[in-house]
Amino acid sequence: MPEFIDPDKIVIFSGAGVSAESGLQTFRDSDGLWNNYDVKDVATPQGWQRNPQLVLDFYNARRRQTIEAAPNKAHLAIAALEKKFSVVVITQNVDNLHEQAGSTEVIHVHGELTKARSSIDDSLIYTINEKDIKIGDTCDKGSQLRPHIIWFGETPQFLDVASRHMKTAAKVLVVGTSLAVYPAAGLVKKARHHAEKLLVSLDIEKKPYGYTWLRGTAVNIIPHIVECWLDGRKPSATHG
Repeated sequence: MPEFIDPDKIVIFSGAGVSAESGLQTFRDSDGLWNNYDVKDVATPQGWQRNPQLVLDFYNARRRQTIEAAPNKAHLAIAALEKKFSVVVITQNVDNLHEQAGSTEVIHVHGELTKARSSIDDSLIYTINEKDIKIGDTCDKGSQLRPHIIWFGETPQFLDVASRHMKTAAKVLVVGTSLAVYPAAGLVKKARHHAEKLLVSLDIEKKPYGYTWLRGTAVNIIPHIVECWLDGRKPSATHG
């Protein structure tokens, strides 16, 4: 049965760029985390098997950094859209800055830093907030807890739900992502032909078909888009 566009629905698809301006280091920038760590050591199941202590140390440090961060103007503007629209945030980010800003429906396709899960049963997930995960911390089945992060080689969460939201949104806003990590990045192609589709980024290798690119940072561009949408106007592609 075909999905029908909801005229009041906005889907936000966000990546690391939206949180970078809150002081959270991205992975792919010139000074990003991948320059300090080998992805195979800290973001793969094999790395976890080889050296779980290194992996726990890496994510414990990132969790502490995230807890100290605050939502920026882009996060707050996105949350403000809920004054008038039904808003779904689909994020590749593992921080909780969208929630801190006030967004009420956030789908984390790559997991969440503030949660831990069983290393033998993916369905056993625990909220840990700012706490470290230590060797010896176990789930209800007795296995070591691991970060609730989708590593390379693992399947992202909630892709079917996220895809349905994309297909039924009247407006889609993609912000702060290189669109280089699949399969999650493929979600942007699910937006309907007649939906209003905007992409906010400083740079992009290949613009998805049908999207209008507004070049700039999330903090500079997103408040303008939100102001226009709340006022019933179309955002200017030349803004910023």
